[in-house]
Amino acid sequence: MSLQTQIDMTKLPQHIAIIMDGNGRWAKQHNKPRVFGHQNGVKAVRQVTEGAAELGVKHLTLYAFSQENWKRPKFEVNTLMKLFVKTVEKELDTLNNNSIKLNAIGDLENLPKDTYKALLRGMESTQDNNRMTLHLALNYSSRWEIMNATKRIAREYKEGLLTEDQINDELMSQYLTTSGIPDPELMIRSSGEHRISNYLLWQLSYSELYFTDVLWPDFSKEDLYAAIISYQNRERRFGMTGDQLIKS
Repeated sequence: MSLQTQIDMTKLPQHIAIIMDGNGRWAKQHNKPRVFGHQNGVKAVRQVTEGAAELGVKHLTLYAFSQENWKRPKFEVNTLMKLFVKTVEKELDTLNNNSIKLNAIGDLENLPKDTYKALLRGMESTQDNNRMTLHLALNYSSRWEIMNATKRIAREYKEGLLTEDQINDELMSQYLTTSGIPDPELMIRSSGEHRISNYLLWQLSYSELYFTDVLWPDFSKEDLYAAIISYQNRERRFGMTGDQLIKS
């Protein structure tokens, strides 16, 4: 019996963020080059996207390429960029047929031109879809994002467009690349690593973290369901005590 039957649909996280980790190790286990793992990781993206949309999750954010990933071998990076273009173009019909909107966050304008143009085409083609939004974090760094937001706020303060009293948590959130997107309630990382890796540091401040040993190419809908069930079995206190939550 599928784990899906154990999910409480009244306590479903509306935003799930995922660090898709383990493609390289999966390829090594199969005596294949690292790019083989990335290619097979696309299947897991499809599984998770379909599973989240079927449940009714409204936002799914996938850590697809960090700014630190540019340090990888040039062949691997070039292959990844080509894979992004190919995948976006191939999956557009599926996204539209399932009313899934495509969005991207990060320093997008500094992506290779073909990758950037493919993203723009994908976002434009799916902009009217409203069942779920799939956010791809590309050329993304949370430190870069927070620093960039801070610079913009400082510049507008200097120009007299902002006062000191206006600068608060809510304002900072508006200057991030995730402006208008609710913070994730659940963050999942595959492959057994227990790190956040410069991912949504501001947004994950009160998220529940779930780590699994499953390598990303093997990640399935059932693994997604297991993470959601774990999330639903936790008490989210947001700095309060359990007794306070009961009284409220």
